[in-house]
Amino acid sequence: MSDDQIPADSKLTTSKRRWAAEGKFLTGRVSRPETERLPPGQHLVKNWPVLDLGVQPHVSLSSWRLDVFGFVEKRLSLDWAAFQAIEQSTRVSDIHCVTTWSRYDNRWEGISTRDLLDLAVPTAEAHHVLLTSYDGYTTNLPLADFAAEDAILATAWEGQPLTREHGGPMRLVVPHLYFWKSAKWLSRIELIGADRAGFWEKNGYHMYGDPWREQRYSDD
Repeated sequence: MSDDQIPADSKLTTSKRRWAAEGKFLTGRVSRPETERLPPGQHLVKNWPVLDLGVQPHVSLSSWRLDVFGFVEKRLSLDWAAFQAIEQSTRVSDIHCVTTWSRYDNRWEGISTRDLLDLAVPTAEAHHVLLTSYDGYTTNLPLADFAAEDAILATAWEGQPLTREHGGPMRLVVPHLYFWKSAKWLSRIELIGADRAGFWEKNGYHMYGDPWREQRYSDD
């Protein structure tokens, strides 16, 4: 039976099975031994420092929209109600900022990136993702990392709606990469073929950003 013949209610399950069989979205490690949990050069904090480009856009829920396009079978343009109608998920993960702080056990609520991709359905040409935020910020990462098991489009942190200073109403969280890859105030997700540098990548930061390999800057 071809994909076109599969009933609509089972297509998403089939795509997940296909991705798993291909090993397409199997990168990083969701959990690590305690001795490996803190990446080199990092120190633990209890608070959550605020870092941005100096602008914290105010995005009302009535005007908020997320566009998913590029190498996808179905382009998406979701308003807040449509986004909230997608199956909700919870994730608990550590975060690691390139400025050397880490914070353990953050509880996120929102939409799994895999569930979003199930709706858009990446084509065979899709290999990377370019993210654009409401403040004009951009960053890039491989599609496999965007679709990691613990990656989430977060709308809540520790049981409360995500605040504006931390990227509310919605931000990406990809725990196994440095946190500059987890774009705040996310508005556009473009699936692309060849990798394309974002804001910090054009300004000397590493194209990938693995904390355990200290890939902070382009020469690391």
